[in-house]
Amino acid sequence: MPAPLDLAPLTAPMPPSAVQAWRARARASRAPWATMGAQQIVAIVIAVLVGGFFVLTFGGVIGGVLADAAHGGASFPVGGLVFIGGIAVAAVFVVRAIFRSTGRWGRWARIDAFARANGFAFSPQDLPPAYPGLIFGLGSSRQVREHVMSTSGRFFDMGGYVYTTGSGKNRSTHHWSFLAVRLDRRMPNIVLDSRANNGIIGSNLPVALARDQVLHLEGDFDRYFTLYCPKDYATDALYVFTPDLMALLIDEAAPFDVELVDDWFFAYSSRRLDMSAPGTYQRLFRIIDTVGAKTLHQTEHYRDDRVANSITANVVAPQGARLRHGVSVGAVIGVVVVAGWVGWWIVSGFLDL
Repeated sequence: MPAPLDLAPLTAPMPPSAVQAWRARARASRAPWATMGAQQIVAIVIAVLVGGFFVLTFGGVIGGVLADAAHGGASFPVGGLVFIGGIAVAAVFVVRAIFRSTGRWGRWARIDAFARANGFAFSPQDLPPAYPGLIFGLGSSRQVREHVMSTSGRFFDMGGYVYTTGSGKNRSTHHWSFLAVRLDRRMPNIVLDSRANNGIIGSNLPVALARDQVLHLEGDFDRYFTLYCPKDYATDALYVFTPDLMALLIDEAAPFDVELVDDWFFAYSSRRLDMSAPGTYQRLFRIIDTVGAKTLHQTEHYRDDRVANSITANVVAPQGARLRHGVSVGAVIGVVVVAGWVGWWIVSGFLDL
């Protein structure tokens, strides 16, 4: 990691000419995200123009009718006000779309300048990486946004992760932020579910994990995280999560869910982190330099004794490679509600006899 991290490009003034030059280079590269932005703006403008046409046409007619009814034919004032109002509404939407586009390109140019100043790579949008973590591989329309990654040394990767589930009225878009650090050794699948980001009905994780895999650790750790590890891998988890690593997790990563899987360390946030804010990078790189570094130290000699020659093979037995999924609290509540309704319907039917 760079020491110190150069955050100045994120806050230094950036003239419009520099943003325009960066935008021109991006579009000349024909990157999908660069051309898609232009298409989106065109689509917005067309939609606004069409909407404005209908507002002006039908609004004028309705205004005229109302004015005729109220003033005996004096329709121009009301119709004219509706006409002017329609133009104003359309103009607001067009100006807003233009400013949003300009602001987005300026934001991307700043993040790119920050990445280049620190020897990183940046892309506003990428295809999803083939990572094995809990949030990856779910739903459809998966993509990474505002993607920053290392180009040398220990590999790390950070950014926003978006995917959709359902269809039609039930279609939902899910936004996560993630940090990935490559480990040297393959590890059993261990998840630390942060209690700080849980909802009213329980965990915010997109996948429910079987509760018989919960391992209780010493001290106050259970107040901050629920640790899941494969059955019969408690000793392996304790080998990694020593008291000093647990203390770092509480101090530096309490709002994040953490996962070890294969040879990866992941930290997840279910809220979108601002990838143009200096504070975001200070927080994420502090996790890398503390929790990540300690995790690397604790795992550098790990071996799964259930596998022959596991040191040279660097593998984990199948029963430890992935956690078993369970049933979410929300699903249980849904079943209880439906069962209660059915029970009430049956009982009320008997009472009516």
